[in-house]
Amino acid sequence: MILITGAAGFIGSAVACALNRAGRSDLILSDRLGERDKWKNIVGLRYSRFVHCTELLSFLNDDPQADAITAVVHLGACSDTTEIDMDYLLANNVDFSILLCQWAHSCGRRFVYASSAAVYGDGRLGFSDADKLTPKLRPLNKYGFSKWMFDMWVLENGLAGSVAGLRYFNVFGPNEYHKGKMASVVFHAVPQVQKTGKIRLFESHLPDCGHGEQARDFIYIDEVIDATLFALNNDKVNGIFNVGTGRAHTFNDLALGVFDGLGKPPVIEYFPMPEELQGRYQYFTKADMQRLYAAGYHEQPDRFREFVARYVRDYLVPGGRHLTEL
Repeated sequence: MILITGAAGFIGSAVACALNRAGRSDLILSDRLGERDKWKNIVGLRYSRFVHCTELLSFLNDDPQADAITAVVHLGACSDTTEIDMDYLLANNVDFSILLCQWAHSCGRRFVYASSAAVYGDGRLGFSDADKLTPKLRPLNKYGFSKWMFDMWVLENGLAGSVAGLRYFNVFGPNEYHKGKMASVVFHAVPQVQKTGKIRLFESHLPDCGHGEQARDFIYIDEVIDATLFALNNDKVNGIFNVGTGRAHTFNDLALGVFDGLGKPPVIEYFPMPEELQGRYQYFTKADMQRLYAAGYHEQPDRFREFVARYVRDYLVPGGRHLTEL
């Protein structure tokens, strides 16, 4: 049996769906649903039980069904990069993760968790996932700092040899609709084009970077699922790994993929970046993937524009389909 936290979220629901398609329904899903529409992400999924995240630790310690759990995929966290309440981030992204990891480690369960490329800050130290670099990293925001703190806890407690941490880069794809302003640029661009015929992108405030030429390692949800299941199914794959494509694409490239998916001519307009973001904005990210490749994961072909167009065409244009609907 596999426990998935953050199971109604973007990546969590996608992992659960992939496991269903692989024939597994022995899943325990855990999340906080609240008043948003996250519940729609688990409609159609097959699972054994849903446990509210506030009850999860008592369930693990007291419920006999927890004895059947063989692996934990810990994806639950506050993923809002603009969150300003550091105490909230500490409780959700650090302290809870520590308790869950301690439970899994003490019981001999496989533990795979989500870290983030946000730990790399402005990227001036590069994007290597080598353990020796992690203590030197300086995240730009509180969310990134919370993810860095748990990575450091794993390293300092000698657990890198028995757990798998996955530093996801810029993930996009279906089931992210509930993320609001934190959803991908692709998600927000489609209604923008449908309404105005154009996509608006941030201007660059760096002299050596043109408008829209800010670049990220964008990775489609299908690729993220492949890497996550690779780590889940191979208990010898341990450590903290980057999960990206190893390639950087510009926001201009992304916009062109959106127009491809909509079958419309490209029209891009640039506007000033909000002042509150200017000191916390990553202009460039590109995952160093050598560590994951050395662990046996195979490099994927560059299908960025194809994935953007597919996401637009198959999921966004019809009005917001979910993974379980295709």
